[in-house]
Amino acid sequence: MNKKKWFGPAAAAILIFAIVLTGCGSNKDNKGSSSPESTKAPESTAPVKLEIVQGGTATLPPDDFVKKALDKHLNIDMVLTMQNDDQISVRAAGGDYPDLMLISKPLAQKLAASGALLDMTPYLDQLSDYQKFVDAQTMKKGIISGKQYALPRAGGIANGTYWIRKDWLDQLKLQVPTTIDELLAVAKAFTEDDPDGNNKKDTLGMTGTGLSLFSPIFGAFGVTSGVDNFSTADAQLMLKDGKLVSPFYDPGMKEALAAVNKFIVANVVDPEFLNNKGRAMEDKAFQGKFGIIMDAWPGIAKDEFVKVYKEANPKADWVQIAPPKGPDGHQYVAGFNIGATGPVLVIPKALENEPEKLNKVLDLLNYISTEEGNLIVQFGIKDAHFKVEGDKVIFTDQGKLEAGYTYLYQFTGRPELTYLQTKFVNQAPMIDFEAGLPRIETLDGFVEPPADFNISDANRFMQEELVKFIYGKTKLDQYDAFIKTLEDTFGYGKYLESAEQQLKELGVVK
Repeated sequence: MNKKKWFGPAAAAILIFAIVLTGCGSNKDNKGSSSPESTKAPESTAPVKLEIVQGGTATLPPDDFVKKALDKHLNIDMVLTMQNDDQISVRAAGGDYPDLMLISKPLAQKLAASGALLDMTPYLDQLSDYQKFVDAQTMKKGIISGKQYALPRAGGIANGTYWIRKDWLDQLKLQVPTTIDELLAVAKAFTEDDPDGNNKKDTLGMTGTGLSLFSPIFGAFGVTSGVDNFSTADAQLMLKDGKLVSPFYDPGMKEALAAVNKFIVANVVDPEFLNNKGRAMEDKAFQGKFGIIMDAWPGIAKDEFVKVYKEANPKADWVQIAPPKGPDGHQYVAGFNIGATGPVLVIPKALENEPEKLNKVLDLLNYISTEEGNLIVQFGIKDAHFKVEGDKVIFTDQGKLEAGYTYLYQFTGRPELTYLQTKFVNQAPMIDFEAGLPRIETLDGFVEPPADFNISDANRFMQEELVKFIYGKTKLDQYDAFIKTLEDTFGYGKYLESAEQQLKELGVVK
């Protein structure tokens, strides 16, 4: 997990000087003999108009100071539009492509297969600032069918863990649980021993959303849940002792299912956990119905949510805890898909016929990947919206009011940990706590499922069967039959073979 920080005391002084300069960070003069750069057309003096599209429904402010700063520095006239994958697909069908698109990787794969996207491989030497920013491992996330059709974004840290009502623990004179058995004991106490002191049997132990509720319990046996992890719905490709392993083939999976079953049988779990959507689990927890929740810091610790649960119960004290240790010493809060990309940047192939526009797109991606440019898209304009003190960036009052939309211009990403800790000062210790928890690294995001493998159908079958196991509707002595169906009906073994081959070709697995 990358916790890289840009600013040191000396670097800050350099940065303050550099920010007043112009022409920094772009790669206009970074030419190579084999690069398409050598054929670029002379630039005109008029700003080059660029249309950039990304998903979302946000509205840009009338005084868009980020656009103004980028336009001025790069001599462009940028138009940023919010359109989702479906809208972009409609445009693509009519041959109407924006100059730069931030889209899902599945759509990128579809457009690449149709020949609509520009292979960025020959242009990578013109993207040196961008490549330094995202690093070599991250670049592999954008490879589609062996070519660099997509440019992934930097950043991304893990979050999520068990949160517990510390005031309930204190009321019942209990310690923070550190093992699975202790966690179950606390969940039982929260269910049976009136932790809120209202003389009513109206509380339960745990709530969450889907099988992610039990991710730390699976992690205590050295496996992910495989289909519905907290960080990602794809957590099936674990790297164990240098080898690619599916959790379904790991002995720890059956042990984890048996452990989860104990929580279900004890009736300490939200009966609606499989169907919780949106903020349903937080709403129940904040109302005082549950004392343990599997959640990430934004769902619990943002100031507006602290206000909500404090108004419901001023004594409520939600705190994070580390994942429980398993019988063999395993302790993982969940899986973390190191190949997951979120949206990726793609450029239409047609833009190779407009070299002036293409070069401006490359300049833009480079500039917002430099220290100077990335500060603008993170925080706004220096001295107006933020200031630098030592090795820290601090929002001004104006920045707190006006810079809430700047994330829309973070096309190439951001240094996630330092950004969040700067933006959410009150939550910084909680962000750091969750980012530092042990997680099982999974590789699913690097892999393209074979055309004859329907991963959605397979995932649905897996989840349905795992639910049957944890509820005891199917006994664990039938687990081998589950694996056989997974292989014979869904071709899961062939999927794993394809995944291993792809990961070897990428150099992720040896």
